[in-house]
Amino acid sequence: MMGRMSHALPICPPRILTALFAVPLLYAADAAPREWPVYGGGPASIRHSTLKQINRANVKQLTMAWSYDAQDGPGGLQTSPIVVGGVLYANTPKHRVIALDAGTGKLLWKFDSGLDLRGPNRGVTYWAERGDRRIFAAAGSYVYALDARTGKPIPGFGSAGRLDLRESLGRDAAQQSVVLTTPGIIYKDLLIVGGRTAESLPASPGDVRAYDVRTGKLRWSFHTIPHPGEFGYDTWEKDAWRYIGSANNWAGMAVDQKRGIVYAPTGSAAADFYGANRLGDNLFANTLLALDANTGKRIWHFQAVKHDLWDRDFPSPPSLVTVRQNGRQVDAVAQTTKHGYVFLFDRTNGKPLFPIESRKYPASTVPGEVAAEAQVLPGRPAPFARQTLTESMLTNRTPEAHAWALEQFRKFTSEGQFVPPSVGKETIIFPGFDGGAEWGGSAFDPESGLLYVNSTEMAWTSSLAETGSGMSGRQVYLTQCAVCHRDDRAGAPPQIPSLADMASRRKVAEVNAVIRQGAGRMPGFPNLSRQSLDALVQFVMSGEDKEMESMAASPIDLKYRFTGYRKFVDAEGYPAVAPPWGTLNAINLNTGEYAWKIPFGEYPELAEKGMKETGSENYGGPIVTAGGLVFIGATSFDKKLRAFDKDTGKLLWETTLPFAGNATPATYEVAGRQFVVIAAGGGKSRAPSGGMYVAFALPGK
Repeated sequence: MMGRMSHALPICPPRILTALFAVPLLYAADAAPREWPVYGGGPASIRHSTLKQINRANVKQLTMAWSYDAQDGPGGLQTSPIVVGGVLYANTPKHRVIALDAGTGKLLWKFDSGLDLRGPNRGVTYWAERGDRRIFAAAGSYVYALDARTGKPIPGFGSAGRLDLRESLGRDAAQQSVVLTTPGIIYKDLLIVGGRTAESLPASPGDVRAYDVRTGKLRWSFHTIPHPGEFGYDTWEKDAWRYIGSANNWAGMAVDQKRGIVYAPTGSAAADFYGANRLGDNLFANTLLALDANTGKRIWHFQAVKHDLWDRDFPSPPSLVTVRQNGRQVDAVAQTTKHGYVFLFDRTNGKPLFPIESRKYPASTVPGEVAAEAQVLPGRPAPFARQTLTESMLTNRTPEAHAWALEQFRKFTSEGQFVPPSVGKETIIFPGFDGGAEWGGSAFDPESGLLYVNSTEMAWTSSLAETGSGMSGRQVYLTQCAVCHRDDRAGAPPQIPSLADMASRRKVAEVNAVIRQGAGRMPGFPNLSRQSLDALVQFVMSGEDKEMESMAASPIDLKYRFTGYRKFVDAEGYPAVAPPWGTLNAINLNTGEYAWKIPFGEYPELAEKGMKETGSENYGGPIVTAGGLVFIGATSFDKKLRAFDKDTGKLLWETTLPFAGNATPATYEVAGRQFVVIAAGGGKSRAPSGGMYVAFALPGK
């Protein structure tokens, strides 16, 4: 059913109208250097700008040029806006699409799908040819094609102006849950997309798909869970392609426009932590795919984690870089990881540019599970995050905090990467489920060959438990919901809310709708039967268990389940490991050596007590400019936007935002004036959240 739509189109300033209509032919890849036309800055996704009006010498003079408040209530923002023709296009916390005058922040139009949405929505996609200019914007499972001049849906695209990503997956569309959290990428007249799917079974398959930008017709689809006869089919159970899900590209892509190659990193297969029904290496989960952008045919691939049991998704778009090795220039692709490594490959054939080592790891002790005997890691660069948590690395923030952390730590298994989770005992995941590197991406400076990547160094723990027999509301909860909200319904706030006392906060109909449709970072569960849904809602609302009639066994019924994400924090909520809790790193991709590494972020209340430069959790990435600067927000607690010297890591400027800038900034030029803009919405810390865009520029320009 089509949602309600509303549009507002104030009269555009003359220079905006000129920009919107003047250029006869424009693809995003060909946009002028003064713009930021693609998520990631350009098709190569290196987040680099040639602008240098703002530079090392004058960055201290930066002042706020304009701000825009979406007035969408709380919810947070992870959007990196794009800027084309003097217009900034972005999302609001409720997934409305806005077009602003990029020079003043004045609203030009707003599109509202009518759907009640929250959670990650990291940007939009732009395409133009002659007078046809389109914004492709996600709203839940739909992708809308909007007229870039008015914000109105284009009727001839898809069905009444939108695509439904639940369709064309080879499964019942009504039972699928796919949403687009990271915008698609353009190649010629194709919109290429991935999508976010569920972490537990049942889950939708993670097909990478290309649609005609004019009609919305599906042009090609790549099965990340191979079908019979396709390459990689023998790395799964025989019929896994029918019931296994995910192995999806949720992080975004990069495209080599000249060669016609799209690079798509994928995440883990569902269920994330126990894979007895998906034995094998599981291609193309946890894989960097190089696909022919015209046809979707595989050119080469690299699988970073075989038979993933740790949720080690590739978390961000790769960066298409050019490096110098053995006296020659090599077009390469760099991919960062959650476990703190950078892989570097020849862009054309997938040959590693630094040695990759295969190492053996322990077998699983869980019945039915068969972990991969070996995993691969690059010999260079060295990891940008610590790899094994030991007693000597526990917090010394206070003697009491250290004693508490030590007591807890001695109950855990902590043996480094790729130790399979076990039943009844927590295993340390370090760096944690939220990175190392995360979805904000990395920035690359073509001049120096430096790759800039921010890292979170939090420890998390995980374990498995026996699912149990029988069918009841509690059993449905344990198999579908505990993976995020934990067995005790406590969640991991603020990212994953507690479900305790739900009856005092939500009505039954609201909880029912959220489970069916999803909300925020939570996928929907349209596959649940009415009987299962009713029993689950009753359990969530009251804690009372409701028995159901037993149903036939299914290959997605697993004997063991994940007990929930647990962040290893002390009794006061601070990391139970010693600082740095977050870092910013500059890695020379020509040599594999580090140019610099600094703690990144602070807790203001600890800084006031003299505990400074601890680093902190950070979400959102950096950009780098020809002015010699690295701009980055990201830090969750101090709400800062900072500018660093790109060569040394020296802090040159900082400002406090109204909410944490948990997003990647953008930079552009309008009417001869360079701006740096960031979405300030928070949502990742314990602080209030909102939906503002804040732009900075030099005074008097």
